[in-house]
Amino acid sequence: MGAGAVLAAAVCAPLSAQVAGERIQITGEIIDTWCYFSGVMGGPEAVVGSAHHTCALWCSAGGIPVGLLGDDGEVYMVLKLGDDDASAGGDTQLRLASHQITADGMLYQRDGLNYLVVSEVVADDGIVNLSHDDFGVTPGFAIPEPKE
Repeated sequence: MGAGAVLAAAVCAPLSAQVAGERIQITGEIIDTWCYFSGVMGGPEAVVGSAHHTCALWCSAGGIPVGLLGDDGEVYMVLKLGDDDASAGGDTQLRLASHQITADGMLYQRDGLNYLVVSEVVADDGIVNLSHDDFGVTPGFAIPEPKE
């Protein structure tokens, strides 16, 4: 093997290790990543569960990618969920907003971020985090005004 081939193999080996994903099964809540990371609507505990459900729908429909807040405390950016091609605004994402799910898929990690390509939602427990009891509806303007 020539020196060029050895160098190419050495350079490509770490790259192929980064590209390779790991099959995982993880349980957590489908979240609105913008509000969770930005803090624009409150702290992390206020922008999950039933308190933030309406806003999570709006953000996903508006193009904000969804994430999965794992029971392990890590956030996984969802690149694809099931058969939906979109990472935001697709029917599956909207149907699962704020739901506690168990997902089977491929985990990719790069630059300290977790990316998840979900091949199958193996369990959907619905909305189990009833955070509206503690935080009300976040944001408050998500409650429609009654018609007079």
